[in-house]
Amino acid sequence: MTTVADARMCAAAGVDALGLNFWPGTSRRVAWAEARAIVDAVGDVLEVVGVFVDEAPAAVARVREELGLSWVQLHGDESPDEVRALLPGAYKAVGIASAEDVETALLYPGPRLLLDARVPSAMPGGTGHRFDWDLARPLADRRALMLAGGIRPGNVAEAIARVRPAWVDVASGVERAPGVKDPAAVEALVAAVRAAG
Repeated sequence: MTTVADARMCAAAGVDALGLNFWPGTSRRVAWAEARAIVDAVGDVLEVVGVFVDEAPAAVARVREELGLSWVQLHGDESPDEVRALLPGAYKAVGIASAEDVETALLYPGPRLLLDARVPSAMPGGTGHRFDWDLARPLADRRALMLAGGIRPGNVAEAIARVRPAWVDVASGVERAPGVKDPAAVEALVAAVRAAG
């Protein structure tokens, strides 16, 4: 989420949470002033999640405190101990390409876990690629699982049926351009999620 207008549109559409990306390596990065405005606008009705990549835990904790973020998502090469240092209110995003990656995911502490596609030489998330969702199914029985990676309105029902995640996490699947949401796609996604139950 990069604008208050998009945040309000998503809230009105019925999403449960919004992500604010603080990684400087992405065009989805949100400016500090806009992040503050988004939290002020929708933080009382939605969970607001800060997305970080390889930031020191103390720096992540400071941003979480200053903005009043609901959760932080760690999307880099953070260790289990770095995740543990930010609990509660933190979870690891793990790139998945094989069954071995699923075993690695289980090493991370906390009630929540996000699985995304692992794409070599790509940014750590938001690539629009999907992985073999069948790999994620066993984890959904053990953790409050967030499923990401190539999810869009046209395939979210399949993702939910195959994995039964607690949540789906979508970026490029509901965008007109990186960081710019498409209201029609957001509404279609929410409707498809609700229909999938």
